Amino acid sequence: MVKESIVPAAADQRLILARVNRAHGQLGAVARMIEEGRDCEEVVTQLAAVSKAINTAAFTMISSSLRECILDGNKKRRGGVDASARLEKLFLTLA
Repeated sequence: MVKESIVPAAADQRLILARVNRAHGQLGAVARMIEEGRDCEEVVTQLAAVSKAINTAAFTMISSSLRECILDGNKKRRGGVDASARLEKLFLTLA
């Protein structure tokens, strides 16, 4: 069974990649903060920012994929599971 992928549009891919790269930089800054012994509240605040950036990237990816499914009128099953069920599973993964 070959699993087809749901791929975001190119513009959304650039946005998602920018968010992931930003989160990557933020996470590096958090590591440095910990190494420097920075205040717990500051570190936790930055960790929350990293988490939000990653979640936003994931939700952008899912919503882009959902738009593609709707715009294409994609009603066919993929790998025995319809696209909406697969997208629901992805959303719940983030919950």
